[in-house]
Amino acid sequence: MISVYALCVSVIFGFILFPNFINIFKDHHLGQSIREEGPKAHQKKKGTPTMGGLVIIITIILSYIIVINLSKDNHQFYEVLLLILSLFMFGIIGFIDDYLIIVKKNNNGISPNMKLFLQILFSAITFLIYLKISNKTSINLFNLEIKLGFLYGIFILLLITYSSNAVNLTDGLDGLAGGLLIIAFLSFGLLARQKGNETIYLYCLVTSGALISFLVFNFYPSKIMMGDTGSLSLGASLAVVSVLLEVEVLLFIIGMVFLVETLSVILQVLYYKKTRGKRIFLMAPLHHHFELKGYSEIKTVYIFYLIGLIFGAIGYLIGGYL
Repeated sequence: MISVYALCVSVIFGFILFPNFINIFKDHHLGQSIREEGPKAHQKKKGTPTMGGLVIIITIILSYIIVINLSKDNHQFYEVLLLILSLFMFGIIGFIDDYLIIVKKNNNGISPNMKLFLQILFSAITFLIYLKISNKTSINLFNLEIKLGFLYGIFILLLITYSSNAVNLTDGLDGLAGGLLIIAFLSFGLLARQKGNETIYLYCLVTSGALISFLVFNFYPSKIMMGDTGSLSLGASLAVVSVLLEVEVLLFIIGMVFLVETLSVILQVLYYKKTRGKRIFLMAPLHHHFELKGYSEIKTVYIFYLIGLIFGAIGYLIGGYL
């Protein structure tokens, strides 16, 4: 029954909070700015309430605290702290970025260097807390243990930073990042249940519930956007879940769409510089390439959902052997 409570409590909280916050954001003109160089069809999204991630974070934390207290199991304090703190810290980065974008009325928030510095700093804090739980210094690559020693700490910093930015890059179409995050968190949640880790299992359910309520208001045509507040925090949180479950490599499989979206940007930039102006894709990240190829926004999202489901299932099946 605790599984049902976890999902229902967060969904209900979300349904209560989102309509109120949408009205507040509208009243205070907290709307999204759209890049001029982006697809022209996206210009109509200008002014749509943003920072929906703030509501997601509030919903997750409140629901998780309630569910943890309802659960009869003993929960690892540092695991709970890590899950909540990582979500909160990266949410701060996203909130500042979103706020600056709204105030400046353009897409220039925190400078890229400062954003990267804060992400690495908060990733380092996360890892230091993780050391209270484990002295693990290796990764399991399909039953092959690779010992990294002190490099494991650097790997974790890069992993969390990567995941935070990967979700952020993917958050470009109505419902895209939200739906893919639901798939990813549920996949990791099922793995946590299989491994007998109720702390992470309940967190994944609560997070999925909050995202389900968000998706109702975010699916095309969006009434509220996740913003960097949501994408940066949830991306980092997804990485922390994979670390706590000791299945770090599965982050790249379960989150395959996030990986491909990130690679599409990297390849586009490198090829553009190498060829002095030529492009591999019509536009990066990859979801914009699909749009400019003539796919509707909804069709593109469904295609990416399908890919996400396939790799979520593959990751779950592989996880049973790790």
